[in-house]
Amino acid sequence: MTSLIGRRPVATETSFSLRASLAIAAGKSAAIATRLIGRGGGTAITGMVARNVDPRILDKLVRVPGVPVVAITGSNGKTTTARFAAALLRGEGITVCHNSAGANLIQGVTSLAVSYATLGGRLPDGVLVVEVDEGALPRVALETLPRALLVTDLFRDQLDRFGEIYAVADAIESVAVALPADSVLIVNADDPMVATLAEKREGRRVTFGLAIKNSTDQITRAADTIRCPRCRADLKYRYVYLSHMGDYSCPGCGFARPKLDVAVTSLEVMGLDKTRCEMQTPQGKLILEIPQSGVHIAYDAAGAVAILVGLGLSLDHAPESLAAVGPAFGRLEKIDADGKTIILAFAKNPTSYNTTLRALATEDEPRQLLIAASNTLVDGEDFGWLWDVDFEAMALKVERVVVSGTRADELANRLHYAGVATNKLTVIEDRPVALTEAFALLPPGTRLVVLSGYTPLIELRNEMRRRGWTGRYWAV
Repeated sequence: MTSLIGRRPVATETSFSLRASLAIAAGKSAAIATRLIGRGGGTAITGMVARNVDPRILDKLVRVPGVPVVAITGSNGKTTTARFAAALLRGEGITVCHNSAGANLIQGVTSLAVSYATLGGRLPDGVLVVEVDEGALPRVALETLPRALLVTDLFRDQLDRFGEIYAVADAIESVAVALPADSVLIVNADDPMVATLAEKREGRRVTFGLAIKNSTDQITRAADTIRCPRCRADLKYRYVYLSHMGDYSCPGCGFARPKLDVAVTSLEVMGLDKTRCEMQTPQGKLILEIPQSGVHIAYDAAGAVAILVGLGLSLDHAPESLAAVGPAFGRLEKIDADGKTIILAFAKNPTSYNTTLRALATEDEPRQLLIAASNTLVDGEDFGWLWDVDFEAMALKVERVVVSGTRADELANRLHYAGVATNKLTVIEDRPVALTEAFALLPPGTRLVVLSGYTPLIELRNEMRRRGWTGRYWAV
């Protein structure tokens, strides 16, 4: 198959305006200033400033010249899948520009383009790999015209921002059906709702998923899509791999999981440090050892491999490329803190919590725990989903837990009902103080596990940086 990498022919708007050049200069200057004063990595403000100068700057840098874009969206797994995709593309000799710090709103994607562009508006020959927030996807897609769009999965996530998952699915569907005919749509076939996205679209479609002969999970109250997306009958599962994702069929209308183009055929999670899996692809079998842990890592790797399949690229260097990709910021990231180990675990919805807790359980964790949740606009204000997290499974292991954040009271209440003894629970709303307390209570030879939403995790990691334990979070 011919590769889809390459700039699309451009018939109009080939000139680059003075206003656009000024927007790039202003965005780059804002990033430099932000870093100099220690207020961030410029991953969002670059785009905010540039768009204020020229609201069409992303469109002019990407869509107009036909720069190839790989967009990755969905509820979970965007950051890691994007990291895997970037590594695979680089392994095949392709230049990649990637929003690796996870700034995935329109200003973050604009920041990516502006930061790599010359003042004349030229981006490097290669590919933009962009992680895109589900809510931002329609606007980002309009200004970038992705050459490949991958949808990881759909779960309840920030209901106050997105509404129910059906609304998110409708928004992604509208983008998928409007993709140019020379673009490829990559879908996780194990997620029933994702599998049916833009089924009648003209253009290339690639599916991925797991094809192992045993279940690695079970349907629980945290599962979201357990009814047929066509007739609404209850789905029957042959195997359940992760929450509602698995090998399913509908007894009512005959709908079933589509055939997999990229299939994980064996999987072994080896503690918190490694996942080994075998994958069947149109180019043959891959044997992968990835220095990250969990069933979700197999999904993320399969999605990244499916991107290259969809683009018509070689997988010759895939094993060595993925073997070099460690955890992203907060994804079971290990930090050496004055000789003690801290594990940072980002969790934002029931599925990400349960997946993380399951991975931690492979090494008899968590025992010493700091949990933080805040109801900011970024994190979401609705925390009713905490009752769908399987805290009960970890309750008997916990030796000490410090609860923090602006919703510390709600977390503490949830843990109480999960069975965590009151004498093991300390509530400290202030994040740096909570970190000090949790660290002080840490017995010799044990590890502190930090489970947190996005905003408090950045606050805690910045505090760790101030203490000299780690570097900038956007540099991971």
